[in-house]
Amino acid sequence: MITSVLIFSFLWNWISWGIFGVIAGAIAKAIMPGKDPGGFWVTMIIGIIGAMLGGFISTLVLNYDPNNWSFGGFIVAVLGALLLLFIYRKVASR
Repeated sequence: MITSVLIFSFLWNWISWGIFGVIAGAIAKAIMPGKDPGGFWVTMIIGIIGAMLGGFISTLVLNYDPNNWSFGGFIVAVLGALLLLFIYRKVASR
C-alpha cells in the first residue's frame, strides 16, 4: 500500500529537481548567450531536461549518484543543460 508520505516524497523529489533544473538552465543560458528559438520557457524546460540528462550520463559513465544535492550534482546538471541547449540550437536553426 502506498502511503501519503511516499507520494509526498515522490512529488517533492520531482518539484525540487525541477527547481534545480530551472536554475541549471538559467546558468547554462548565461554561459551560452544568444538568441534561442522559443524564449525563456523553452530554455528553462531545456534546463530541466538537461539536468536529468546530465544525471543519467553521469550515472552511466562515472557511476555517480545524482540523487544528492551537491556541488558535483549541480555541475553535472549545468553541463547537461549546456549540452542539450547546444543540440537544441543546432536542430532549431535548420
